[in-house]
Amino acid sequence: MGDQPELVTAAATADDGSPSIPERLPILPLRNVVVFPLSFLPLSVGQPRSVRLIDETIVGDRIVGLVTMRDSEPEEPEPEALFEVGTAAYIHRMVKGSDGNIGLFVQGLRRFRIESWESTEPYLVARVAVLSDDLSEPRESDTLESEALVRNATELFGRLVNLVPHMPEELLSALGNMDDPRAVAYFIAANVRIDVSEAQKLLEAETVALRLRGLIGHLTRELEVLELGRRIQQEARGEMEKVQREYFLRQQLKAIQKELGEGEERLAELEQLELRIRDSGMPAEAMDEATRELSRLRSLPEASAEYGVIRTYLDWMVGLPWAVRSEDNLDIAHARRILDEDHYGLEDIKARILEFLAVQKLRRERGVTEHPAQMGGGILAFVGPPGVGKTSLGKSIARALGRQFVRMSLGGLRDEAEIRGHRRTYIGAMPGRIVQGIKRAGTRNPVFMLDEIDKVGASFRGDPESALLEVLDPQQNAEFRDLYLDVPFDLSDLLFITTGNVLGQISGPLRDRMEIIELSGYTENDKLHIARDYLVPRQRRENGLRDEELTLTDDAIRTIARRYTREAGVRGLERQIGKVCRKVAVAIADGSISRAEVDETALRDYLGPERFFSEVAERTSIPGVATGLAYTPFGGDVLFVEASSAPGGKGFTVTGQLGDVMRESAQAALAYVRAQSAALGLPDDYFAKHDLHLHVPAGATPKDGPSAGVTMATALASLLTGRSVRSDLGMTGEITLRGKVLPVGGIKEKVLAAHRAGLRTIVLPRRNGPDLESVPDEVRADMRFLLVDRVDEVWQAAFGDGIEPAED
Repeated sequence: MGDQPELVTAAATADDGSPSIPERLPILPLRNVVVFPLSFLPLSVGQPRSVRLIDETIVGDRIVGLVTMRDSEPEEPEPEALFEVGTAAYIHRMVKGSDGNIGLFVQGLRRFRIESWESTEPYLVARVAVLSDDLSEPRESDTLESEALVRNATELFGRLVNLVPHMPEELLSALGNMDDPRAVAYFIAANVRIDVSEAQKLLEAETVALRLRGLIGHLTRELEVLELGRRIQQEARGEMEKVQREYFLRQQLKAIQKELGEGEERLAELEQLELRIRDSGMPAEAMDEATRELSRLRSLPEASAEYGVIRTYLDWMVGLPWAVRSEDNLDIAHARRILDEDHYGLEDIKARILEFLAVQKLRRERGVTEHPAQMGGGILAFVGPPGVGKTSLGKSIARALGRQFVRMSLGGLRDEAEIRGHRRTYIGAMPGRIVQGIKRAGTRNPVFMLDEIDKVGASFRGDPESALLEVLDPQQNAEFRDLYLDVPFDLSDLLFITTGNVLGQISGPLRDRMEIIELSGYTENDKLHIARDYLVPRQRRENGLRDEELTLTDDAIRTIARRYTREAGVRGLERQIGKVCRKVAVAIADGSISRAEVDETALRDYLGPERFFSEVAERTSIPGVATGLAYTPFGGDVLFVEASSAPGGKGFTVTGQLGDVMRESAQAALAYVRAQSAALGLPDDYFAKHDLHLHVPAGATPKDGPSAGVTMATALASLLTGRSVRSDLGMTGEITLRGKVLPVGGIKEKVLAAHRAGLRTIVLPRRNGPDLESVPDEVRADMRFLLVDRVDEVWQAAFGDGIEPAED
């Protein structure tokens, strides 16, 4: 295979006198180029295999087969990587370069098709069949179709030459001297820009007519692209000329305005803006940025789009209270009086506010200049059910301090730009809501309330909760950089207060930056004082009533709180009081009465039938029902657990839309009850012959948590022993398989809920005893608390008599 194969001359001799094509032809692969017959083309050869092919062919008949590669990637393509149709070419000249490459000048002769491959070493050799171009038939130029195709292709090629600068006019002269359609087709194909795949299709066309039709389609597309490009270029040139003309006219307008004195108005406006920048009290970096933008503004025409963007930015910069701050009122007695006027109770929170004021007062009197952390110990976070006064407490703090109050609701916030602002590159960009709130306040140290911080969400626009980490961190927010302003703004003087309903929905890093103060809810006595001192007077004013025109007795207020609402806060209570005020207003307005005194017996006429009843005694009057205590985002609540049994062997069923933890508590309760079956007086085969069903009503409400374990075990024990649970008893605690009662959370909220529901005896885990200190004294005095370690102690309290209560 190393020697040159013998080349046998074919019988197919060209009719036009060109060299004949051998049947066995050395094949030179071409990359990204197609050679047509009757065309001249320079080629460069560098592959060792191709160099040897040329060296051995040039000393012979100088005829080589040129075949295009299907893919240009392979360095030494195999036979299957080549097209089947190529062009036999004659090598007119060969020049060897110093780098080993060979330069060729070849002339395309005839088309051929590869019939079979004879050899691949030392180079490719194939047996070929010469393809006819209809030379044996009458010339196609003699027919009307052929003449029309030639004229059309020639006309399109002429238009293309006139549009493309690098195509010389001599091509048209050479084309005009041709009368052979075959020559015309190959000449045009060799001199236009065309993709390799499309050029190969033209080469493989069976007739000259098909080849001319393909060329006409390609030339038409090329002309459309070139004419579209020329039209775009002309439009762009016209736009540039328009801009230049507008600039020239604008300069003339400036000269005219100067003569008329009208340009002085804009100059005065810019000077006023510069004066506001100097007087704004910006720090150095912000001042430099504002001055730089003002310089750009001076050089821009008012009609420019960028002029409006810069002007809006400067308006925001000078509108911020960089150096304006409220003077804090540090009078402790004044602050205590304001807090007592606005809120009943909440002694822990009031004490925390007074601590802050006392620290600020002493620092100021003793000349401490180091910047303190927020509130002397982090951001205040008020967490509790709706309606307990979290937002109104923030307003009272601002009033006590003499600061402005700004509230920003974070509920449903999913865009980080709401906190950090938008970059000025966006259309309609604005600062974030933190900076907007500061501008509305007019001072750099307002009380800034971030409401519903537990309801912040994340989306593809970013994570607002992560952005709040910088805002609420006293060690970082002194250099807070809004993306719109792009300069630092000191947030350390702001008094941030956050609110939320569910502490667990706030991320750990964010909770770490806040001091959590929980507002559990109000007792009935608290609601009475709040309604009498705050809600009733406010509703009288809002409904246009004088003080003497409506009187609500204390018993009426207690009945509203007990029978018409059941909540931890006072929002529903105020709505019901407002409803009474509106009905009284209607009666006074139509002249039927002049004043009204509403007691508990008259409430039905104003509010309709009672909505809530004490159903504990009724629900627990039959065996299999126990009263538990639950903690929800809306405060504590009473939870009934019901158990039933029926003959069968299907096992244990739990219903009521319970979570995984609560279902596991039910399984643990059943396991303990089965372990105590002998003590409960049950037959050995009782559980094998009975189906047990445990249900927690309000099935549409999702429930979860471990604190219902003792309640489930007690409900099962009540069912199996046929003994009812005491109607005034509620319980909470986690159960183990060994019958131990473990501590749970939310004790204060659960106890308040039990008190609202009329329960007077509460069973708690012994380790929850210290939590009773947070329960209001009036509630503790009205209830008994049994602290237990084991489930059998719970059962003794639920079913037995003479149980002495554990000490508080």
